Amino acid sequence: MKIPKKLEPLLHDGLIDEVVGQLMSGKESEVYVVRCQGEIRCAKVYKEVQHRSFHKQSQYLEGRKTRSSRRARAMDKHSRFGRKEQEASWQNAEVDALYLLAAAGVRVPEPYSFSEGVLLMELVVDQAGMAAPRLNDLLLTETQALEFHRILIAQVVRMLCAGLVHGDLSEFNVLIATDGPVIIDLPQAINAAGNNNAGSLFKRDVDNLAIYFGQFAPELLTTAYAEEIWHHYENGALKLETQLTGRFESSTKAADVQLVMREIEETREEAMERLWKKEQRTAHSR
Repeated sequence: MKIPKKLEPLLHDGLIDEVVGQLMSGKESEVYVVRCQGEIRCAKVYKEVQHRSFHKQSQYLEGRKTRSSRRARAMDKHSRFGRKEQEASWQNAEVDALYLLAAAGVRVPEPYSFSEGVLLMELVVDQAGMAAPRLNDLLLTETQALEFHRILIAQVVRMLCAGLVHGDLSEFNVLIATDGPVIIDLPQAINAAGNNNAGSLFKRDVDNLAIYFGQFAPELLTTAYAEEIWHHYENGALKLETQLTGRFESSTKAADVQLVMREIEETREEAMERLWKKEQRTAHSR
């Protein structure tokens, strides 16, 4: 096969020994099976996306740090240089997320290196040693659906405890490996504490899982894991060992306006009294 241009420097430098074949091709990247020091891995080659909607990206970019103010200004102006920097930021976000999440024990492909728009990482395989299928390609039993859903909910909790939200989680970016689901495709991963869209994107991720697995296990369609998990997170109570029920009831009790106004008035009167006493003490000391 013809060697992709972006893989040639890695072959020249000895980071890759052989390109075995192409695994998949998408709008934003191509993935190749490669051999590195006797081991089979995969190389994700990012494409130069000329028509990516950066307006759509804005909800993900909030809270991300830029390497310099010059680059930040260029990205804001959407200049040619700025778009190139924006694309590099998009790629680096996935690399950083993979290293962070792998270290936190989240089920993601293990990253090995990133150079010139090429990410070398673990090739996720099935029981036959072949490239693992996407979740979307499988027909599940109810038992499998419930088990895979349980595993993925535990993974999004572990991810959130590590400070990240996937941001685009669905059946299309989950691989089913020999030992269960593995989460992939993380360029849009966001900082849970630094992005105002984190809560809504987290809910969309978790709801996507419920809707997909609900085809095989309908009881999942009435669960509220997203609300329950985010509630624990916002209150600083989310832990890896947090016991989840899938149920959540938001407070619908109407506020007692008269009580609130009475407390405000009492607080105001106390403040006025303190001010009057202070003025009296000042007058006596003169």
